[in-house]
Amino acid sequence: MHGDITLHGQALIQGLDLPLCRGWTCLLGRSGCGKSTILRLMAGLPVAAQWHGTRRAPDRIGWMAQSDLLQPRLDLLGNVTLAERLAGRMIARDQALGALQQVGLGALASRRPDALSGGQRQRVALARALIANAPLVLLDEPFSALDPVSRSQMQELAYRQLAGRHVVLVTHDPVEALRLGAQVWLIEEHRLIAQPALAQSQEKDLRDPSDPQLTQAAAALLHRLRSAGAPHPAPTPYHKGCDTCG
Repeated sequence: MHGDITLHGQALIQGLDLPLCRGWTCLLGRSGCGKSTILRLMAGLPVAAQWHGTRRAPDRIGWMAQSDLLQPRLDLLGNVTLAERLAGRMIARDQALGALQQVGLGALASRRPDALSGGQRQRVALARALIANAPLVLLDEPFSALDPVSRSQMQELAYRQLAGRHVVLVTHDPVEALRLGAQVWLIEEHRLIAQPALAQSQEKDLRDPSDPQLTQAAAALLHRLRSAGAPHPAPTPYHKGCDTCG
């Protein structure tokens, strides 16, 4: 993506130049800085902002958000295949079951979402992204509502299962960004600023969340986020916390 994002005539992101490499790219920033807007533009989803520039994306894109978007009337197999079926692509039962087995839920395939914990529901959402077999997967804070243990486990599971793909993660958590990202971009003063990354795209395992180098680097990033202050107030149509405005 190359260009600028404006919101009601005001700059949201200036001089955006986001190269995507195989592995994890993490966008880090405070609420309202525009990180979710970037992700939605990459996915071709509606946004309140205006895009001025060029962007290229593959035909098939995987998507995970903080809300798992599971349908309560469908069992897990039905939820995993729903998006593909709506797109006119048929998924074999064995393929759907295999995706659930990859995330450790094969034995629960016939259950409904209301019988699952929050962490299990996000595993189903990950299985849904896996079955799309998309080269680009966009993650909009999918683990932020989980408890610390479940969150760490989901990071490790997603990192393993999405190996070899282009993954873009939006997060407000410096530990998560540094733990996962081979590329880490901080959104500050309406611009993307590259940060030193600890992870490497070829690594098979993530650092432990308590790793001293990780915690030290995350503390420095957190201090920078706090020092930057909150984003400038946006016009009334900009809704704080809205998925579209991000």
